[in-house]
Amino acid sequence: MSIGHVYLVGAGPGDPELLTLKAVRLMAEADLIVHDGLVDPRILALSEAPRISVAKQRSRHTLAQHAINLLLVEEALAGNKVIRLKGGDPFIFGRGGEEAEACRAAGVPVEVVPGVSAALGCAAEAMLPLTHRELSSAVSFVAGQCKGLTDQDWSGLAGKGRTLVIYMGVATGPDIAEKLIADGVSPDMPVAVLENGTRPGARALRSLLADLGGMLERERVQSPAIIVVGEVVDRSDAADCLARFAQQAEKLA
Repeated sequence: MSIGHVYLVGAGPGDPELLTLKAVRLMAEADLIVHDGLVDPRILALSEAPRISVAKQRSRHTLAQHAINLLLVEEALAGNKVIRLKGGDPFIFGRGGEEAEACRAAGVPVEVVPGVSAALGCAAEAMLPLTHRELSSAVSFVAGQCKGLTDQDWSGLAGKGRTLVIYMGVATGPDIAEKLIADGVSPDMPVAVLENGTRPGARALRSLLADLGGMLERERVQSPAIIVVGEVVDRSDAADCLARFAQQAEKLA
């Protein structure tokens, strides 16, 4: 039996129309699809191949990463064309690098098909330019659930002329705001939260860095969502939640 093939395919932030043509073709040819929990059901419906969910949530995983690696290898060694369908892009906080390494170590052919990362897709929907000739010439991507958050130096990641995009930061939003302010970012720096970007029920919310934790709480923001910090936020279509909160407070008074 000939060895199969593993394709690490980016499914984008949600909207099926943001899939690449190559991703759609490979899904139609697949023998098996191994997918994340964040992959939109509309995308999964594009293929009739058998599916295995390896959904991961905070502190609760369907399969541990080493088990996912083993699953991909075993299915490919059995001769199958395996599509590892991942939200966003496989190589941006998608652990695609680990899965590619496991396949190569086992002698399994592996290919990466890039996808539209959440930062790009969600920002585009909110008309939020991550770079702007007058406001920002640099963009940084960070993970908000990383270990040792308080020990890291974020002083060069956000501020005047720079944009910071934080993935997986809803649960640690207050800590992130405190960390950035402690590292020198102005409390008045504009911040946006883009929730469920390109999906039904998407929201784009705007406030100030000092209010980030409060906004997440009062707006009951849920994952998936990204946080954008920088002056470019003021050029977006995001709703001004700080103003709305003030209006609500006046009515209650």
